[in-house]
Amino acid sequence: MNAVIPQPERQETTAPGQGPHPRGPWRIQVEDDRLTAMAGTVQALLEPHLGTGAATAGAPAVLTLALDDSLRPHGRTVGVAPCGAAEPVDESYRLTVTGTGITCRAATPTGVFRAAATALQLIATSSGPLPRQELRDAPHFAWRGLLIDPARRHLTPGEVRRVIDLAALYKLNVLHLHLTDNEGWRLELPGTPELTASEQGGAARDFYTVEEYRALQRYAAERFVTVVPEIDLPGHCATLRAALPGLPDAPAPEGLKGRFPYVPPLDLADPDTRKAVASVLADVCALTEGPFVHIGGDEAVGATPAGFAHAIRELRSLVRESGKRPLAWQESSRAGIGPDDIAQYWVDVPMMDLPDTAEELAGRPELLAAGHTPELIAALKGFFAPSDGDLARIVEGGGRVLLSPQSHLYLDRAYAPEVVPPAQAADARRLGFPAYRPLGVRHTAAWDPASHAIPEDRVAGVEATVFGESVEGLDDVTFLMLPRLPSVASAAWTGRAPRWDDHRLRVARHARLWRQRGIGYLASTEIPWDEAGTDEAGTDEACTDGAG
Repeated sequence: MNAVIPQPERQETTAPGQGPHPRGPWRIQVEDDRLTAMAGTVQALLEPHLGTGAATAGAPAVLTLALDDSLRPHGRTVGVAPCGAAEPVDESYRLTVTGTGITCRAATPTGVFRAAATALQLIATSSGPLPRQELRDAPHFAWRGLLIDPARRHLTPGEVRRVIDLAALYKLNVLHLHLTDNEGWRLELPGTPELTASEQGGAARDFYTVEEYRALQRYAAERFVTVVPEIDLPGHCATLRAALPGLPDAPAPEGLKGRFPYVPPLDLADPDTRKAVASVLADVCALTEGPFVHIGGDEAVGATPAGFAHAIRELRSLVRESGKRPLAWQESSRAGIGPDDIAQYWVDVPMMDLPDTAEELAGRPELLAAGHTPELIAALKGFFAPSDGDLARIVEGGGRVLLSPQSHLYLDRAYAPEVVPPAQAADARRLGFPAYRPLGVRHTAAWDPASHAIPEDRVAGVEATVFGESVEGLDDVTFLMLPRLPSVASAAWTGRAPRWDDHRLRVARHARLWRQRGIGYLASTEIPWDEAGTDEAGTDEACTDGAG
């Protein structure tokens, strides 16, 4: 069995005997000059996996990249193409392992790159010669994303590039950057320099310069990943308020003001506020190569329904005026929604898994530790009550749903203690959003996109999130992501939940890939690492550089 994730749709043995050894040496060749630049990208992705282990003698194995116009799509892809194409891009491919190498063929460069990602997984997860085989595959969903949160914990450009590489290896094609929140503003904007003027006294810079942001987009595009920036408004705006003092609060619902601590949302009906936000969004749109800009729209605590709806309509309009397509969190559907709108579905009250009584609250230590009281829980349920109708509102309005349910795809959820090995217990206790019930890897893998009963023509795609409330750096981000991210990538690519008994065996062999790339992960006791030649500390025969 190969350990490719997502599991290819079609796979068959083509001939007896062995193929090349994964540790190489390897040579990359192209059969079309249009793939020359891609060869350099694939070589850079391959490099960490060659190592110094056993290798074949003699001529290098050959990884061939080839365009083949005769190959037609052999799967039906649904959803929104993040590159902006009117129809989903053909990402189908055929990969053949022979006695001398691997050939990646597809009708489009995107498909060739997806095949190359499969080849890299074969090389990285195998300890012995590859079997001769042919794999054919195509994605189910066109949008397959991952959100990271540098707003709350800044990640350097180099760290973001490592996340992009990981996303590309699992055939994800969107990196959603949550760039602004109450805790920070992470993108330099020429028209509003005040937003990133906090660097004083030699402190380390904690935002992306214009050139760094452009370079990250170029790097992602080389890996067929589209960067989608998020400027989260009209709530989550403390950093904008600090940089531009004096902007008035949005009108608050009667009886709410002063009851709970929150940052007042912006009032987009105020001319000065609208002018400031227009400058911000115009700059973000001008700096963004991809077609989408995310306007936020979630958790606008302290805004009236009318004020919130007005803000969303203004934010959408400003993005469209700058030539980009807006998307927003599901709450934006309450401002009206149409066929050109995408709303990211993340929550409803049942999904929040909140207790109904004080007795039930007493049995939820994670909520008590987070400071939840019966009054606060009642207020949360009241505030989020409209979310129960958002999904139907999006579908009935003709919009598209980007599936990111908190219940399964929010990877900043703490791990259940019973699946954590003792050596990693301290990190597991420290990491994860405190209000979520801790759960295991199998829970994430059980998610089925069809469980939401949404017509497929209304689904934009799938996106996992890793918000940063608890993290201190990239190691913490990958600890929360892995080994759960491959499950989401599998569901996004195949359109269904992976079969757990098979999937857990595949995941076990991916520890080798993560360690070769120097990426930390949770060695969950749900995964049979020993059976894959990888022990609980994350070591294997190819890599012995300490715990993951």
